[in-house]
Amino acid sequence: MTVGGEGVGDTVFYSEFATQRIMKLDNAATTTAATDDESSSTTPPEPIPITPEGDRYRFADAIYDNTNTPRLLLVREDHINPAPKDVVNEIAAVAVDGTESMTTLATGNDFYAAPRVSPDGTKLAYITWNHPNMPWDSTELRIVELDGDGGSAKTEDHRLVAGADGDTSVLQPLWHPLTGKLFYISDESGYYNIYREGTTESILSMEKDFGGSSPGWVFGQQGFSFLPGAEDGRMVTVYNKDGASRLVVANVIDDENGPATDVREYGMEDGLPMMFGGVVGSDGSDDLYFLGGSPSAPGGVFKWSLPSGTSTTTTTCQPAIKIASSSTLSFPPAVISTPQEIKFPTTGGKDAYAYYYPPHNTDYTTSADSPPPPLLVKAHGGPTSATGPGFNPLLQYWTSRGFAILDVNYGGSTGYGRDYRRRLRGTWGIVDVDDVCAGAQYLVEQGLADANRLCIDGGSAGGFTTLAALAFREVFTAGCSMYGVADLTALAGDTHKFESRYLDGLVGLYPKDEAIYKERSPIESIDTLDCPILLLQGDEDKIVPPNQSEMMHGALLEKGIMTCLKMYEGEQHGFRKAENIQDALDSELSFFRQVFGIDLGDSEFELKIDNMKPK
Repeated sequence: MTVGGEGVGDTVFYSEFATQRIMKLDNAATTTAATDDESSSTTPPEPIPITPEGDRYRFADAIYDNTNTPRLLLVREDHINPAPKDVVNEIAAVAVDGTESMTTLATGNDFYAAPRVSPDGTKLAYITWNHPNMPWDSTELRIVELDGDGGSAKTEDHRLVAGADGDTSVLQPLWHPLTGKLFYISDESGYYNIYREGTTESILSMEKDFGGSSPGWVFGQQGFSFLPGAEDGRMVTVYNKDGASRLVVANVIDDENGPATDVREYGMEDGLPMMFGGVVGSDGSDDLYFLGGSPSAPGGVFKWSLPSGTSTTTTTCQPAIKIASSSTLSFPPAVISTPQEIKFPTTGGKDAYAYYYPPHNTDYTTSADSPPPPLLVKAHGGPTSATGPGFNPLLQYWTSRGFAILDVNYGGSTGYGRDYRRRLRGTWGIVDVDDVCAGAQYLVEQGLADANRLCIDGGSAGGFTTLAALAFREVFTAGCSMYGVADLTALAGDTHKFESRYLDGLVGLYPKDEAIYKERSPIESIDTLDCPILLLQGDEDKIVPPNQSEMMHGALLEKGIMTCLKMYEGEQHGFRKAENIQDALDSELSFFRQVFGIDLGDSEFELKIDNMKPK
């Protein structure tokens, strides 16, 4: 968690992982005056803790409030009772003067997010929800008055703005800096559209999702913003169309109660990158800054200037300029596969979506008589999340080595409207499995994949989809589960607070619906497994505990199925150490090559596989 904002200046606030305390760092170095026998010296700044010592509290989603006494407004978790059901989430104010003072502003519900203070400092908007809902199921937008008179901190006493029907997902509140009006994102229309407080119609009604591809999974997302400046205040936002981002700029001031006016759209034809988001403006200019990228190069921070003129004026835009990037990776075009978003038929007469990456490496050639390539189907985590076409070296690793990739946004994924996202309600392990199988079969029918060399992998929830597809379908010939769920009943009783009731909506109530949990758990269906499976797991995973992979590995060994379990020391839910990421990739490639009988060439890496069958 890092914090910026008006009045912060050269000071940075951040949450330190090792201590879980909020630290204050003044970036202005201290200069010591010179003495007769010494020269002057500069002392680097030292961070100062501003929250109490100990790991009782966790902090996130902070904003700096300088409209009142300087403080941070944030989400606070109290772990004095560490059992997931006993962890307390609240909105709190933290003093920044080093007194370690904290004040509770909103409490009483299971979860909180997105505290946002009004421009005049008198009101605080926030998002809240209760179990068994997840933030994409049903949330509320509420406002508490910051009157300084010790008013009630109970959420039930705070004004309800949106989400009263108990079946609407409301996200990302934001106050307009000039008008003081409150805006937010809601899916009440069937899509994540943008609304203004006090109106029932979207200000930008489109059958598109705004707000990003991760609805409530992480803090700090803001899918729209307002351009600064004394006479501007236009709204900027982004949506996805045909696998590419579109920028929308609209006037939301002239008619404060109606829809946005003077709506303009921009895309790659105007010099913008293929994918981007998090757009913010620069005071006193038409410059926009945002995170962006493409399939061929690492993402970064871009600068782009809005064209001047009326909406009917044809203008020439200058290409966006990358001004910063966290990666120096670069690859020649010869080894980069460009994805194509495809729509394919799936069960129930419906369609599903995916990104298809053909194998691509000009050092190797194929002919019309060449057999279709092996296909690796990717099942993303979440499962209420989405994959996109941004630069991903983990995918290009495969396409440059002769594999095709199908990165599937199965039913339940975000970005295609509420009905699509809700396809997984009660059907996790069915709809997602149907869709990854249908995608693979579709490519086989198109002559783009070899039916005898279909493999699948996924991490976390994608690992469950992988194992379920291997256990309950006969489409894939091998698979790799990365920290994946093998036993739904174990997950129901052994995970963190945020996801501890997630399965209520995805599968059913536990233990009431225990039979469904067992029916869909791959660990309960070893008798239906007959294809090789690689298991990759971190030994410190608190979300999907290591025993899930260990149980699956033991069962596969006993049945004589080709398998391997690699346990990575010090890794949690997802691999973070470069050497482990590399080893996991090399292990998976070696596993599939050996299973499919593909020549390992001059590779020195050969994974040892248990129950290896002679080729």
